[in-house]
Amino acid sequence: MLKIEFDKAQPIYLQIIDQIKKALARGSLNPGDKLPSQRELALTLGVNPNTIQRVYREMEQMGLTETLRGQGTYIKQGDDLVKMVRSEMVNTVAENFINEMLALGCSKEEIMTLVKQLLDKSIKLKG
Repeated sequence: MLKIEFDKAQPIYLQIIDQIKKALARGSLNPGDKLPSQRELALTLGVNPNTIQRVYREMEQMGLTETLRGQGTYIKQGDDLVKMVRSEMVNTVAENFINEMLALGCSKEEIMTLVKQLLDKSIKLKG
């Protein structure tokens, strides 16, 4: 399911949640999909089971998952869940990019020009 190379700068549980949210935004996880058991995911990722327990607890508090007693943990049902997660992630990435560019002293015009150039380049490479 997930392959993660952990970054020491951020807590592991947050990185795992982020990867699950990305999988949901990309469509490789869908509402209603069953997640691996906590033990299974801990073994797969090579992390402490307590870390996965925290991941599942945090995701349930965020409204991303629901645990059905005796059946497991599932991505919560709902048409708007994927839109909400994707929108949240897109906004975070865009805000981080803009804040970093501004911190480097770039003007609005420089940022807009760079984004257009990079977007045009990416579209040409994929098209």
